[in-house]
Amino acid sequence: MKVTLVGSGYVGLVTGACFAEKGHDVVCVDNDAKKIAILQSGRLPIYEPGLEEMVKRNTAAGRLRFTSSTAEGVEHGQMVFIAVPTPPLDDGSVDLSFIEAVARAIADSLKKYTVIVDKSTVPVKTGEKVAETIRRYNKHKADFDVVSNPEFLREGSAIEDLMNPDRIVIGVMSPRPAPLLRELYAPFACPNFIVTDINSAELIKHASNSFLALKISYANALAEICEKSGANIEEVVNGMGFDKRIGRAFLNAGPGYGGSCFPKDIAAFIKIADQLGCDFRLLREVQKINASALDRCYQKLRQELWVLKGKTVGILGLAFKPNTDDIRQSPAISLASRLLAEGVRLRAYDPKAMEKAREVLREAIFGSNPYEVAEGCDALLFMTEWDEFRGLDLARLRAAMLHPFVLDARNLFDPAAMASAGIRYRSVGR
Repeated sequence: MKVTLVGSGYVGLVTGACFAEKGHDVVCVDNDAKKIAILQSGRLPIYEPGLEEMVKRNTAAGRLRFTSSTAEGVEHGQMVFIAVPTPPLDDGSVDLSFIEAVARAIADSLKKYTVIVDKSTVPVKTGEKVAETIRRYNKHKADFDVVSNPEFLREGSAIEDLMNPDRIVIGVMSPRPAPLLRELYAPFACPNFIVTDINSAELIKHASNSFLALKISYANALAEICEKSGANIEEVVNGMGFDKRIGRAFLNAGPGYGGSCFPKDIAAFIKIADQLGCDFRLLREVQKINASALDRCYQKLRQELWVLKGKTVGILGLAFKPNTDDIRQSPAISLASRLLAEGVRLRAYDPKAMEKAREVLREAIFGSNPYEVAEGCDALLFMTEWDEFRGLDLARLRAAMLHPFVLDARNLFDPAAMASAGIRYRSVGR
């Protein structure tokens, strides 16, 4: 099938590449000419495991190409996916101006029946507004349908998530587009192809992300209880996870959730509920617990070092999670910024995110490996659970540090191993 993705950021690029991998004829559109030039040159503006190879393979096969022309994309596609950003506003709602701009651009060029698929995470009833906009500005009076098809991609494992999805959700306003979406997704062999009304599909995304964030905050609330009672959060959540009604996924205590989705989506869901006259106070507590999780990391560091000004602190891990270079709303970046503001001499390392981190942590010194960062440090913080950190030589870290204190915000290490290496060690919930 001929498919167009308008928006070649994280969601659009991964989705387009995976559609091409399954044999579809894909055009990715973006109004950022520099990004399109990067993509046309065979390079990527983001890091995602396996994505670069997939893009190169399908570009060479002629199944994937890039353009800055929305008109070209609309002319090409039987289906046109909207995958543009919906950034947060100060009041918690999201900026839908990019969605409206794309809807108007599609309307300008639409001449044949086309399925317009909203892939961006949007508030409920956005699909209805997209349809109204296209209908209002389409001078050709072309026939079309608007569909909601929320994405459920996890950064760091997005290709696996899209190539082997646990469910595909399609929200429609008429029966006509559903068979076309089934045909599009047939090569993915998904066991759960769910067709709903468009408003329900839009809510499914916000409801899913908010529930996952709730699990993280629940684990962090438990971690505080564990620390004060002498229990071990790892043993507690493992015991919970064997219950099939609960499951172990996302019950990981740490510095709180981050990234481009959870913080924004929870704030947006609260705002959506407010606008509908519902007080979603449970999610307000999730936000508070998330903020307190990162603050507890800061307080542990301060308890150990007393005066922070003038101390040298190393941070290992800057991305909000492993296997990505995304630092948006990263707990590590938030904590690093707070420490710099207090006069800390900050050293940092991340396997993939340092280029982006340099743009926001201009006063930090970036090392080429964890041992270089540890040199002369009064404290070392592990903020992202990169696999390469798990195998570090603890004795070598100890020897490099001025004061051997490690704050492990991701529970990467065995406390006994740290003690054997002569390192003062604190983790989360144990």
